[in-house]
Amino acid sequence: MTAAPTEETQAPDLLYSETEDDLRAAVRSLLADRCDAPTVLGRIESDTPYDPQLWKGLAADIGTAGLLVPEHLGGQGAGHREAAVVLEELGRSVAPVPYLTSAVVATETLLALEKQDGPVTALLGELAAGRKVAVLAIPFSASEPDAVQPAGVVAGCLEGEVTGVADAPAADVLLVPTTDGLFAVDTRSEGVAVTPLVPLDLTRPLADITLTSAVGTRLADGASAVHAVRQGLLAGAGLLASEQLGLAEWCLTETVRYTRERHQFNRPVGSFQALKHRMAQLWLEVVSARAAARNAADALATGSPDTRLAVAVAQAYCSKVAVHAAEECIQLHAGIGMTWEHPAHLYLKRAKADSIGYGTAGHHREVIADIVDLPAP
Repeated sequence: MTAAPTEETQAPDLLYSETEDDLRAAVRSLLADRCDAPTVLGRIESDTPYDPQLWKGLAADIGTAGLLVPEHLGGQGAGHREAAVVLEELGRSVAPVPYLTSAVVATETLLALEKQDGPVTALLGELAAGRKVAVLAIPFSASEPDAVQPAGVVAGCLEGEVTGVADAPAADVLLVPTTDGLFAVDTRSEGVAVTPLVPLDLTRPLADITLTSAVGTRLADGASAVHAVRQGLLAGAGLLASEQLGLAEWCLTETVRYTRERHQFNRPVGSFQALKHRMAQLWLEVVSARAAARNAADALATGSPDTRLAVAVAQAYCSKVAVHAAEECIQLHAGIGMTWEHPAHLYLKRAKADSIGYGTAGHHREVIADIVDLPAP
């Protein structure tokens, strides 16, 4: 007979709590009102995909920006499970907001610093209140072991260039890791140039950052900075899986709805056996992705010793499921799915871009192989 799990081996709780369900309802209602498909399509055709009013409603009015921040620092004192629920909903609507990069990665980086002194606590309070957006100045494709110093410090001034930084065009503050520590740099200060790029995913803009004798506030020394950046990237990769889950769920739901309504030969196309099999397979993948994403969020929330493994498993699996779901969505929508007016292409582009965010699936499979001491595929 198997012994009952001890406190140390307690299985993770993958179910949603009542609080998490209430949070989901609030976020979904806001996004349905201010971030429907025509609105997102209209904004990406402009030069500014971000909607300041949407960010204010999400980050400040609902308070999602401070979910990871303790109450004594001005946040909500919640955790990664709640932040994961928010990201699921943002994935369902491909919302063009800097939540993952600012409220998760940058915030987690600051919280992981050894010293919570004046500048750090002040910036955390600004981020939690939604008054500022901070972005970690590393490429979006950087993985946890690749958290190297992308800029050098010369004579006390920041010099260097970082390419492909996600959400940098929306940032008020850059968190710049260097060989000499972690610095907070105001994007409006002299010597800071943020050059927007043309990304595949227009709902998450990328930019190159050039620092020329810029001045920043030192937040941590080198060792503490490297540890903090790695923690930020770990949280980012783990909760990115929840965004991928939400994206895949929308694609499946929308595809099922469309194939029920679309008729051919006087029958709903969803009744054809070949299509039913494809959607059933996708449903199985989405259910498995939900388990992996929830496990990663729970591991981050509880500080599990298996957090690194849980995050790697979630990313290795969920990124593939999101891409597959988006591809099936476009294919099963047939001609209309290929048009610019239909939002399906937004989900495919987000899924493809997310598949290299904070490490590719191949990188995370190598992490799993290293943890379990097996040869990588």
